[in-house]
Amino acid sequence: MFEHSIHGGLGPGNVGVVVACHGIGKTAFLVGIALDDAMRGRKILHVSLDKTVDHMREFYDEIFMDLAHSAHLEDLASERLQMERNRMIHTYAGKSFTIHKLRHSIKFLKEYVHFDPACLILQGFDFDRATLADIEAFQQLALELNVEMWMSAVTHHGVPRNENEIPEPLAKFASALAVIVQMTDKSDGVHLSLLKDHDNPNVAKLTLALDPSTMLLVKT
Repeated sequence: MFEHSIHGGLGPGNVGVVVACHGIGKTAFLVGIALDDAMRGRKILHVSLDKTVDHMREFYDEIFMDLAHSAHLEDLASERLQMERNRMIHTYAGKSFTIHKLRHSIKFLKEYVHFDPACLILQGFDFDRATLADIEAFQQLALELNVEMWMSAVTHHGVPRNENEIPEPLAKFASALAVIVQMTDKSDGVHLSLLKDHDNPNVAKLTLALDPSTMLLVKT
C-alpha cells in the first residue's frame, strides 16, 4: 500500500527520506522497508552512523519476529535465513563516515563479495550539518549504483516549513530528494504522511497508521 501511494515505490537512482522528531520510530520504519525487500529476494545494505552492528542486528531480529507473528509465517527458519543472506549491515565508528568511503565499500561488496544491493539504507545522517552539495552527492551515488536509497532525518516541533509543509532541515534539500515521508505520533498510532512524491504536483494523502511498539500497520 505504501509503494502504491508513491506510484510503485522509490525507484532505483532515487533518494527518499523519512522525517520525524526523536523517538518516533524512524529506524524501525527503515528496517521495515529493508525487511520487506530482503524477504522478496532483494539485496539490502544498511549503513548506520549512530548504532553498532550488534544493536542493528537485534533491531532486525525484533522487528522480524513481530512481522513473523503478525503474518503467521510458516517456515520461520527459512524466512530468517533468506533475510540474513540478503541483508548486510555496516557501521562507521565515531565521525569516520564520508560519501567516498561509502562508495568504495559498495564497490568492494559488488566486486569481491558479489553482494550487489538494490536498496541502500543510510540511518543516522545529520541533516542539520549537511549542505545541498552533500545531498546532491547522495543523489548522484544512488544514480551511479542504481540503488534505491532511504535515509532518516530528525526534525523538531515548531520548526519552519516550506509551502509544501516540508519541515527544516529538509526543506532546503527538497530539490535533491525524490520522496519525503513524515512520521507523526498520535493517540491511535504513528501516522505516515507523504510530503513529496517524485515530481507529482498532487501528493496523495496517506491513511496509514503504525503500531508504535512494532511499526506494523494497524489501520488504513
